[in-house]
Amino acid sequence: MPTRRAPRIALDVPAGRSLLDDVNARLLELLAEDPRRTAAELARRVGMSAPAVRERVTRLEEAGVIRGYRLDVDPAALGLPVTAWVRVRPGPGQLTRIADLAARVPEVAECHRISGEDCFLLRVHVASIEALEAVLDRFLVHGQTTSSFVVATPVPARTPAPGPG
Repeated sequence: MPTRRAPRIALDVPAGRSLLDDVNARLLELLAEDPRRTAAELARRVGMSAPAVRERVTRLEEAGVIRGYRLDVDPAALGLPVTAWVRVRPGPGQLTRIADLAARVPEVAECHRISGEDCFLLRVHVASIEALEAVLDRFLVHGQTTSSFVVATPVPARTPAPGPG
């Protein structure tokens, strides 16, 4: 299943300065904590002017380092308290059908093409176990499913830290 990625743009980064220098790494850290921080607040935190910070953030966006800003909504607050990870092993000739189905099923929050015996990993949010069964039945036409319910989330989704230079 192809993923949409922001186009990479060649940046005019001065010689000897990495796009992910210490200041930009700190900006990413601050934005990961709160993406709604203003340029003025970011500037105060990194000791730069707001226009310089806006330029840096724009460069990070244009380079595809910052892919977007997202709203994080609690599925349980929307009446979807059951979260499950579902592995799907397609039957012969069913690979593209599973990817297409995952894109159409609103309970599927994520769909990843993975290595190993199974080909897909789905994150599904539903109102009940019975509702999960109905979702699984839609996929069983195309292959085998294995489900694991989320019982707790000790480490919620987070922004990856920049790798070593």
